[in-house]
Order: sequence, then C-alpha cells, then structure tokens
Amino acid sequence: MTSEQTKDLAWRGRTVRWSRRGTGPALVMLHGTPWSSALWRPFAEALAARFTVYLWDMPGYGASSKDPRHDVDLGVQGELFAFLLKHWGLERPHVVAHDIGGAVALRARLLHETSFASLALVDVVALSPWGSDFFRLVQRNADVFAQLPAAIHRGVVEAYIRGAAHRPLRDDDLRTLASPWLDEEGQQAFYRQIAQADERFTEEVVPLLASIAEPVRVIWGAEDRWIPPDRATRLRAAIPHAEVRLVPDAGHLIQLDAPAVLAAELSGWLADVS
Repeated sequence: MTSEQTKDLAWRGRTVRWSRRGTGPALVMLHGTPWSSALWRPFAEALAARFTVYLWDMPGYGASSKDPRHDVDLGVQGELFAFLLKHWGLERPHVVAHDIGGAVALRARLLHETSFASLALVDVVALSPWGSDFFRLVQRNADVFAQLPAAIHRGVVEAYIRGAAHRPLRDDDLRTLASPWLDEEGQQAFYRQIAQADERFTEEVVPLLASIAEPVRVIWGAEDRWIPPDRATRLRAAIPHAEVRLVPDAGHLIQLDAPAVLAAELSGWLADVS
C-alpha cells in the first residue's frame, strides 16, 4: 500500500478533507452523491504506482464539513475544485469524475479557466434530466424528510444506495456508503445536498462542451437506473472526439458492480493519454 498524506483545507468557512498518494503525473478523482472519496480509494491505491493521485471530499460529504449555513450546490463545488487545482499547483492533471463529480469537473474546466491533461467521465451528471424519482421527491419535500426518525431515515438511505447498484451490495460496502449520513448532522446534510441540486448548473455548460480539446473517455454502466446509458451517447454527440465504453452488468455504482472492468478501463485509458 502506498503512503498517503491526508490534510484539511479551509475555504470560505468550509473544511475540505483531501489526500494525496503515489508518484508520477497528477491524477484527481472526483466522487458523486451521496458518496465520498472512499468510493475511489481502492482505485487510487492501484493507480498510485504510476500517478500522484488526489482525492477530496466535497463540502457536505464524507469527512469534509457539513455546516448547514454553507451552500453545497454544483456551482459552489465547481468553484472549489478550480481553487483546489491552484492550491495543489496542478496546471493540467488527469481527471476522473463520477456522478455529480462530472458536473463539478466540467464547470471548473469550462467556467473557471482550468485545463486537464485528460478527462474520464464515469456515469456522470452532465445532461438533463438527471436524478432518480426518489431524488426528485426529496427535492420537493426536503424539510419533511430531514425530520424523519433516525431508524426510518436509515432505511431510506440504505434503500436509496442499494438502488444505485446492479448487483447486491455487500454489507460492509453498504455501511461505508451509508454511515456518513446516519447521525443527526449527516441526516440534515443528506437531504440538504439533494434539495440544492439544480439542473441549471449543468445546463450552463452544455453549450460549451464542444470546446473541450482534451482527450475524453465516457464510461457508463449499461444497467445504470439512475442515469440511463443513453446519456453516454448524448455526451459523445456533444463532445465529438469523446470515446465511449459501456460496461455490461454494471449500474450507477460501477465501482462496486464491476471493479475489475472499471480498473482496467481507467488504467488502459490513462496509459494511452499519459
């Protein structure tokens, strides 16, 4: 196992937990919702033999702060990611993004004057419409859900997370993904980040997608029920030079449904563009 540096960064009153491991060209991995950087950690460990891999938890997620006074929308996260790249001194890192991490990376690239060496978009939030039926239900009733008794909230979170996977989740994986949301602070943060999701943050970048010059690969679980795989085809149309890979027998939680296939796709892609 490679050595890891873990640090906290203060930004606009928020605390951002980030880590770095490995040596070589810079690679940044962005998580989605309701996940954290923990979902990428096994992949980061494997890639750290060839890359300096950066992971970070967006405010409102994982080990970063969950202060209810702070917005956690995609606009804020995009600004923060651009700031982090400058803080780390990374001018052209490789970027791998999952779920809302895709929107965050695209906003940093297209609206905040950052550049990447390459971009891998894995089952990303990028094109409308996005979000499950449950996601939209919570958006309309976030205040009500935030008041659920703890046991019912746990059941809601666990059922929601299970719905992102094509294969049954192992108990330890479910615990890892659900645990940040199960205390009082986590419950409020869980519904707050859904309430602040807004498609306008992706719609703002859609007209600019064709201007991306970096190599782009789109990787998608063929059984993704949260964001159907037709979005991969639409992304290829919006970014004409993008390559698309559909992964069979994998849903939105492709990291757990098909870890070996995803690892091979990312390793091969990064070898081609490095």
